[in-house]
Order: sequence, then C-alpha cells, then structure tokens
Amino acid sequence: MEYKISNRLKMGAIVLVVLGLLGVGYGFWDSHKVNEDNISEYLANEAHDGDHSSAEGHGESYAMSGHSETDSHSDSMHSDQGHDAEAHGSGHEMSHEEHVLHQIHNRPWAALYVAAFFFFMISLGVLAFYAIQYAAQAGWSPVLFRVMEAITAYVLPGALIVFAIALIADKHIFVWMDPEVVAHDKLIQGKSGFLNKGVFIGLSLFFILGWSAYRYLSRKFSIAQDTSDNNSNFKKAFRWSAGFLVFYIVTESVVSWLWIMSVDPHWFSTLFGWYVFASMFVSGITVIALMTIYLKSKGLLQFVNDSHIHDLAKFMFGISIFWTYLWFSQFMLIWYSNIPEEVTYFVTRIEYYKLPFFGMVVMNFVFPLLILMNSDYKRIPWFVVMAGIVILCGHYLDVFNMIMPATVVDRWFIGIPEIGSILLFGGLFLLIVFTALSKAPLLAKGNPFMKESEHFHY
Repeated sequence: MEYKISNRLKMGAIVLVVLGLLGVGYGFWDSHKVNEDNISEYLANEAHDGDHSSAEGHGESYAMSGHSETDSHSDSMHSDQGHDAEAHGSGHEMSHEEHVLHQIHNRPWAALYVAAFFFFMISLGVLAFYAIQYAAQAGWSPVLFRVMEAITAYVLPGALIVFAIALIADKHIFVWMDPEVVAHDKLIQGKSGFLNKGVFIGLSLFFILGWSAYRYLSRKFSIAQDTSDNNSNFKKAFRWSAGFLVFYIVTESVVSWLWIMSVDPHWFSTLFGWYVFASMFVSGITVIALMTIYLKSKGLLQFVNDSHIHDLAKFMFGISIFWTYLWFSQFMLIWYSNIPEEVTYFVTRIEYYKLPFFGMVVMNFVFPLLILMNSDYKRIPWFVVMAGIVILCGHYLDVFNMIMPATVVDRWFIGIPEIGSILLFGGLFLLIVFTALSKAPLLAKGNPFMKESEHFHY
C-alpha cells in the first residue's frame, strides 16, 4: 500500500507557506516603522495611551531582564558582580529609548526563530523515538515506522533553517554575538570559550551532520529490508540506532545550550537539556499520533489498530508528566534558593509573561492529565486529537517562553509575525513530511517484528 500526496494537501501547504511569508514580511516592515527618528514620539504616544509603563518603568523592566543588545545589557543586571560604575553609568546614558527600539526590532526575528525551532524539534524528537524503537527491538511499533520516517525527513531542512536564522539574526537573538556588549560584560567574557561564533557554527554543523546521517542510514536500511531475504539490514539499523541514541542525548543537550539557553547568557540551568528533550519528545510523539489518526481517517494504515493509538496516547500522557516533573524541579529549586542571577529568569517571565508562562503548564500538564488519564479515552481518536492539539500549542508556548523574554522583554504579543512564522514553517513541514511519506510503501513489511506489530493488542 502506498500513499500519494493529494493536490489539495500540497496546495494547502503551499498556501500556508505563502501566507506565512506575507505575515513574516509584514512583521519586519511593521517593526521597522519605528526607528531612531520617531522612537521618542512613539513612546510619548504609548505613555499617553497607557499601553505600556513610563520611561522609568521600561528602564526598570529592562534592567530586571538584563537582555538586550546594548552595553547596559550586562551593566544594569550585574553591576553587583564586579562591573565598574563608569560602564554602568554609560550603559544607562544610552537611554531606555534605544533599549525599546532594539526590543521592537528583535520581535520578528524572535518570532521566526521560535516557530523554526518548534517544528525542527518535533522532527528531531521523532527521530529519537524511532531510534529507541529499533534499539529496544519493540514489537508494537513497526507498523508506524513509515510515518516516523516521513516526519524525520524534516530534520535536515529544519535544522539548517534554525541554524541559518540564528546566524542571520545574529545579535537580534544572541546578545553574546554583539562585540559591544561583550566588551563591557565580564560574565559573557568568561563564557567566551564556548559562546563564540566559531564554536556555534562548528558544533551546530557537526550535530546537523550526525542527525542527518543517522536519518539517511536508518531510512536506507528500512527500505532495503522490505526486499531482503534476511535480517542483515535490520541488524545494521539496530546497531546504528543504539549508537545514535548516545550521540543524540549528548548533542541534544549541547544544542539546547547553544540554540536556546544562550539567548540568556547570564543564566544557566543544569537541567535545561533534559527539559528541552522532554518538550521535543512529547511534541514528536504527539505528531506521530495525529498523523496516524489522519491517515486512518483517509482509509489508510488499516494495519494500525486501537491498541497502537492507545500506546501513542500513553506516551503522550507519560512524557507530559515527565515534562512537568522537570519544569517543576527546575522552577522550584531556582525559585526557592532565590539566588539573584538565577531567579531573574523566572522573575521576568512571571512578571511579563504570566499568561503564556502558567498557561503552558495548564496546557502541557493539567489538560493531558484530565483527558488522557482514563485508559478508554486513549482509544478514542477525537480525544487523542484534541489532547494532541492542546499539547502542541502548549509546547509552542514553551519555546516562546524560552526565547521571547530574552529578546523583547515585555514587548511581546502573539500577532501577525508569530502567526505568520507558524504558518510558514507549518506549511513547509507538511509539504516535506507528506512528500516523504509518498516515497515508500506505508508498511515496512520486511521488518522481522512486523507480524507481531500487526497483531498487537493491549
């Protein structure tokens, strides 16, 4: 049985990409309507309308977050950590107007980066889940392998897009890429052995190469096994998967530090790699479930039964609990210890991002808990779809909360730039994934565990 991407789906994906490009373009145009010549007038009108706090309030919020592109990025936040008074003073002389202008110009870049990383992490999460199935020689999942392989087709283009945005956006997202800031920031100078463009480019390309190589080889072995008269290709895939999982868990942690945590170069968490992994993993498994249910609704994947959907929903439920455990562990320990350079990360988010910050906890924990705890509900497709949509929206907000406070501080909004970015990469994701799905039969019939998988019942 083979899948052929429909013209309607292909056209729909292209329309999403076009609409997304228009939205992204509008976001950049709109943000640059505010410039050095009219920023004073813009803030005066804002203060008059009461949309934002006064100039003093913005200066205070800026200092609290400590994340912008100017010299005072470090000076205002870390003056108590050894920055001299002269640098501190000169940073404030640059005025809150310049801080606000940077934040406004940062927003379309940050919105683009959030959406790009979100769709990339889905595909990388699926690649890890796929490798686990091979390494564990799981008997229930081979009927889903072609769905997983299709989703992982986005790993290479998705990773390259995130990498390209990071390099082009430069200091709009990563303040440590701004030499002027680094020159006045002793803390970032101390981390410059890791936080520099050479390391960023070298490690990123190495990781992308490793992920893509495993995806290429595992897909090659899977297709070859279909027509093989022995299990040699399966054994190769098993060995490569076991090795890849070691590579993945290391590289996923390091890339989460480089691509995500370094937007807040003064802050760090030793739990952060696991936290991003949990978000990546549950998002990927959720997309597998949604795509499987969609294909079944089209009369395909007849060999997938309720027990397979049930197991995917169990993973969605279980990893949502795991994500919550990591979220709470990171938050509670930092909040309770109340060390200024650590707790500022959460102070900024609670003060200016209360709705998305606590909203994502409800969407990523409370909702899946209530919907998917019941075993019977895990077998009802529309329940799984409803839970899956909420989980994906919640983990988009998770990435949003990781990036936006460091780049735009309190000038956030989910508007045209953010929605345009989601449409752009969502359309691209659909186009690449469903095109890849049409390249091979939907059943990996040569897999030695296929009979067990087809007759799987729980």
